Amino acid sequence: MRFLYFFCVTIFIFSCSKKDESIKKELIFDKDSSGLFLPVGFQSLVVHEGVGQSRHLAVNDNGDIYVKLSLDYGKNGNVALKDINGDGKADIIERFGDYPNDGRFATEMKINDGFLYFSSEKVVYRQKLNPYKLIPDSPVEVVVTDPFPIRWHNAKSIAFDKENSMYVTFSGFSNSCEDMTKGYNDPLATVLGRDPCDELELLGAIWKFDKNRLNQTLTDGEKYSTGVRSVVGISWNNEVDQLYAVNHGRDYLSNHAPKFYSEWDNAVLPSDEFLKISKGDDFGWPYTYFDHFKNQRLVAPEYGGDNEKIASKKYKEPIYGLPAHWAPNDLLFYSGNMFPLRYKNGAFIAFHGSTNRSPYPQAGYVVGFIPFSNGLPSGKLEIFADGFAQVEVIKEMKDAKYRPMGLAEGPDGSLYISDSKKGKIWRVLYTADKSSFSNENLKEMEMREYLPHIKTPTEIEDIVK
Repeated sequence: MRFLYFFCVTIFIFSCSKKDESIKKELIFDKDSSGLFLPVGFQSLVVHEGVGQSRHLAVNDNGDIYVKLSLDYGKNGNVALKDINGDGKADIIERFGDYPNDGRFATEMKINDGFLYFSSEKVVYRQKLNPYKLIPDSPVEVVVTDPFPIRWHNAKSIAFDKENSMYVTFSGFSNSCEDMTKGYNDPLATVLGRDPCDELELLGAIWKFDKNRLNQTLTDGEKYSTGVRSVVGISWNNEVDQLYAVNHGRDYLSNHAPKFYSEWDNAVLPSDEFLKISKGDDFGWPYTYFDHFKNQRLVAPEYGGDNEKIASKKYKEPIYGLPAHWAPNDLLFYSGNMFPLRYKNGAFIAFHGSTNRSPYPQAGYVVGFIPFSNGLPSGKLEIFADGFAQVEVIKEMKDAKYRPMGLAEGPDGSLYISDSKKGKIWRVLYTADKSSFSNENLKEMEMREYLPHIKTPTEIEDIVK
């Protein structure tokens, strides 16, 4: 394995104030500072060591960076960073945000049509950016308010289409719409689900709103799709003019149905889901889950499933079954020109990492990549960036030093990654000859797929003692 580092080496790369237009700037890659493993030809630097527990981030056309913090309460939940001297390191770090934070799963930070959009758990806000100032000095505007109390799976992630629509996640608040009175306290019984699931009337869904209309609530929008448990990463793919999302699969299969599922099943099932979303789609939560080994949508045990029963075809399947419990928390379709051509229009996914795969190693904690063609995956999931956890065997989530959370593309085509534990921010660049890039550049990353936090564990040998 090649550990990517350079000691006080200054190289020339291209950066820009306008996408894909270049001016020379000097970036300094410090020895061991990034800690990341990347495909050959890619390098990374640390923009800042830690702005505080962070969620998503956005990068403006001038290179300014905006980060959403994870806070339980209070104000000033946004951070702005600026590189003055062009070395890739943030020289100015300022907090701002005159609005209540409303919960630690406040997530979003996006730039669209000159506005900075950000969210608490209950509200999507925006501010007009000032091209001459790092911190926006315009009033904070309320775009959409969630009428329900703060709850589990309450991230307000957003995406924008090419028109004036904004898509907002309103995930379900339960694991599988459990009926807490039927089998829940019997360790040998199968827990039953509420049928019909009352959450689905308004939640477990993605809603569509007019992005330019202020002070909206759910009744002002349109329920665009349903049957999604917990969507944190959502993105509009401009190449094919289509909405996509990555969905967290449900938990506790063996806890809820020990007759049909083992602890190993509980660790490796069900799939987290990569979804291509059209108006009216129903992805089957909580009645179903996707099994990426069988490549089938199955009936959930709370609704009569037995680890074999195939679900109705009325429920749409994902375009890719992602590994179980890896927690895909951001999705970015790459549109820049810095990276080799095979990455163009492909999907980067930030896997936050599992918390509940015991007694097997926790898994994920990487940034993955899936090549795309004509709006669909054209290859398998690849490990693009690894090394965030800084331990080989992650017994418990707290053992991981960093957890990749947010993704953003810079104006020069570089990739920015945020961390949720300390708020460390990385910037990944391609500095070699793009024309020489081949599958050989991926060999070292392919070998990492056998590491405990990435591979599918064996049922006996990989139990963590």
